[in-house]
Amino acid sequence: MVYQPSLSKDQLKLKFFKLRKLKYNRFRWWRMYDDPKEKLHPKNSLRDRIANGDFDYSHYSYQAMWCEYEMNDMHDQLKDDPSRYVEESTMLRNRRKRLLEDFEKEENEKLTTLFHEFEKNFKITREKVEGEMIEFDGSLLHFYYHIEDKYKRYNIPTLHKKRGRPAKN
Repeated sequence: MVYQPSLSKDQLKLKFFKLRKLKYNRFRWWRMYDDPKEKLHPKNSLRDRIANGDFDYSHYSYQAMWCEYEMNDMHDQLKDDPSRYVEESTMLRNRRKRLLEDFEKEENEKLTTLFHEFEKNFKITREKVEGEMIEFDGSLLHFYYHIEDKYKRYNIPTLHKKRGRPAKN
């Protein structure tokens, strides 16, 4: 075996069952699945965005693991001819590389946004948030409630009506 993915094929199939299969796109040909859930608008509360799954683990790593399984299967078939394996697995290796790049990019964006939102909502520094994350053991939603209990919430969205002309009936 060339690669050792951390999830089994059956576990990956369950993950893919929750995703939407993509048709071929020549500009993003390496992506096989996409998340069907729409992300909430950034003006929504942090708790609602966490509950919606906007900060969940990226699905690109699952797709990269699937590519690893396909390359392992190809390696088993072509183990007598290494040069042919290298030639025929080029597309899968490129797909895996791009999926891992997408995974890193998305995870960094989510983490940066999450830190920024905690800083903005609770008026605490990034270092405090990182320290709390390291000490805490649980889900992100439970972490939010932990921070909410420990620190006072400052950025509470207002629910009063907007100024201006009333809407037509």
